[in-house]
Amino acid sequence: MKTPSSVQAAVWPAKAGAEPNQERGAREPTPNDADSDAAQPAQPLRLLVADDHPLVLFALDNLIAAQTNMRIVARAQTMGQLFEIAAHHAFDLVLMDLHMPSDGCEGGHEAIRAFQREHAGKPVVVLTMDDDAKVLRGALDLDVGGLLSKRDRIDLIPVALASAMVQEQYVGPSVRDLLERASREERRAHVHRVLSRREYEVLSHYATGLGVTGIARLLGRSVKTISAQKCAAMKKLALSSDIELYRFAVECGVVPPEDTE
Repeated sequence: MKTPSSVQAAVWPAKAGAEPNQERGAREPTPNDADSDAAQPAQPLRLLVADDHPLVLFALDNLIAAQTNMRIVARAQTMGQLFEIAAHHAFDLVLMDLHMPSDGCEGGHEAIRAFQREHAGKPVVVLTMDDDAKVLRGALDLDVGGLLSKRDRIDLIPVALASAMVQEQYVGPSVRDLLERASREERRAHVHRVLSRREYEVLSHYATGLGVTGIARLLGRSVKTISAQKCAAMKKLALSSDIELYRFAVECGVVPPEDTE
């Protein structure tokens, strides 16, 4: 993974509060201080943010600033900058766009892999506008901490970040819907590939709740023929019961042809 040291990282410096000055003559710590420290609130999560769109960075700045349990420590607008700031800032997790200018580094899935190798144990939450199911599945297969579409509500981002910190992968609703639609389309295409036209016709009517006798009456075929075609469809689809056949047909979105006359 190429991480050029010449890249100037961080398009904005993080806003860090000044450390309190040590006063001369301060008392030595006592055993009771341990209990006092334990009562202190947890430190905010330290977040790296990487996106090449200034408006997105501005929106994320405002979103995270409103959270009491997390803060942005550095920002980047290219992959090269992301690796640079990660090397020079202490952080807990990263929120990054899937596709950014590479700056001489790998992009997309390869960038995620490289970042995970260099910063093992640091969750990566991904933002994207990509609607390619293969690309999205590839990101999830990399065990990212979260994956959200930029079409998702912005207030879901803190939810995804918090989930990633407890090792629960968060998938945004837009991504889930897209993957479910893609899966249905793939199953439907598979059905069309393996079934004959008449077998598919029987399956589509079966999905509406019609039984073999009703389908035979509707299509003007014998009950024996319809039963044979249903059995052939089940065998090709590796289904072992009528319940499985019905569930498969419904999940695939199989519908009867408009003209059944």
